Amino acid sequence: MDLPVIPAPATLTVSDETFTLTATSGVTTPPELAGPVARFVEAVAADTGLVLTGSSGITVELAAVDGVPPSTGLRADGGQTDERYGVEVSAGGVRVWGATPEGVHRGLTSLRQLISAQLHDGTAVLPATRFVDGPRFAWRGLSLDVVRTFHAPDEVRRIIDMLDLYKLNVLHLHLTDDQGWRVEVPSRPALTEVGAAGALGDRPGGYYTQQELADLVAYAADRYITVVPEIDMPGHTAAVFKAYPHLAPAEPQTVDLGNGDKLNLGTLDPARDETWSFVADVLDAVIPQFPGSAYVHIGGDETWGMSDEDHAAFVEKASGLVRERGKRVVGWQEIARAKLDPNDLVQYWLDLDIDNMPDNPDAPTPPAELLPVLVEALRKAKYDAPKALEQGAKLIVSPVTWLYFDRPHADASTDPAQEVARARLGLKFYGAASLEHGVTWDPADVVAPDQIAGVEAAIWCETITNSDDLELLLLPRIPGLAEKAWSQQTTTIWPEYAARLAQHSPAWRNRGWTWLQSTEVDWK
Repeated sequence: MDLPVIPAPATLTVSDETFTLTATSGVTTPPELAGPVARFVEAVAADTGLVLTGSSGITVELAAVDGVPPSTGLRADGGQTDERYGVEVSAGGVRVWGATPEGVHRGLTSLRQLISAQLHDGTAVLPATRFVDGPRFAWRGLSLDVVRTFHAPDEVRRIIDMLDLYKLNVLHLHLTDDQGWRVEVPSRPALTEVGAAGALGDRPGGYYTQQELADLVAYAADRYITVVPEIDMPGHTAAVFKAYPHLAPAEPQTVDLGNGDKLNLGTLDPARDETWSFVADVLDAVIPQFPGSAYVHIGGDETWGMSDEDHAAFVEKASGLVRERGKRVVGWQEIARAKLDPNDLVQYWLDLDIDNMPDNPDAPTPPAELLPVLVEALRKAKYDAPKALEQGAKLIVSPVTWLYFDRPHADASTDPAQEVARARLGLKFYGAASLEHGVTWDPADVVAPDQIAGVEAAIWCETITNSDDLELLLLPRIPGLAEKAWSQQTTTIWPEYAARLAQHSPAWRNRGWTWLQSTEVDWK
């Protein structure tokens, strides 16, 4: 029997007995686990409508977990917390244990999934089972673009809840880009007064106040998720130049992309003192707003029109400023063209080989003036990962081919309204991807496991106009991301996975989440 748990547990045994869980059931727990247990009870109610009012049936405790190797890679909080857990269901009740409160939380998350899948008329008949589990990789995340479309705090909390349900532990917030600036810097008020005013095209802008970010960071931390800030530089800085024109190049250039957006060819200049005063002010304001993150993401990608020498100079100085403030550096793969510290992380995304790309008849033709810029960038990209590894840095695996969730959905939907949305959502350039495609790969196919810091998907919002659009592209892809980032099972068999995935729709429906109702899955 395959339990409807995603990611798939490392070890699993099932017997013929059952345990019946009802509203009169409850949780017995030591005081030090009161927080995770309270959130479990709250989450079960949100997932299923079942409110656990009793005090027995489920026993939760701290205990050693054997039989599963510890995770590899690096955590975004800089720690070494053990997330391994065990769940045992017998006729007499349920036992959940972990070496740490975080491990217990992960175990309770699996129990949530079981309850949701087995619940009928207020009663969940759980099969007797025992499984012990732990993550393969320590960093398991999602990069969320809140710039091209601004997503308000309530929507970000919904995304945090999705990550939590699938044991993902990093939310990488892409806070700045050409289209807007989304984080307060009190010493630079024009960043939010002017730079945050818009988004892509005519979409409304916005930004997170310090209190809103503090609340989001705390909400995530309660679910053992670290929020990592990204300040994208030295490129993707048109919003900065709009707010502070004196930081802009003397003659900034743009290329019209024909979709309401334009490519900006100007970058921050590493030779100017005012550039570094600005970067220092931003870091001094942003870093304290993310106290749980050991890392600051400095972007470093797509520095159109910037010389390799200037780019390397910028990355090296910006990285030094981050380290001086007690944080570690993470950046997109292009930062590997500069000198790195072995503690830096490089986010590998460009796995496209310009000289061997498959023909995609649906891909738009780039503007003539942009094509040589793109070709040059893609040709350089193939050397980034080797350069990073040569310098001792580890990679966050985020390849476009597998983990860019702004790709169109290839699967048709059973909902006609979703078919209309599916036709416009996702960047055609990448080609459409099926849900099966999303789980038929392994991060170790990209780079050796001991060189992987973690696995992270990305969602960009060029085609996303609202929260329904966002969620339609994220679900059901997030569970597939988790399957690849967490599960010790390196091969995923699509029919078996689809059967597990089908049983997760009741929780999504109860939560009010939007998901692609793929015709390839027999949804419960």
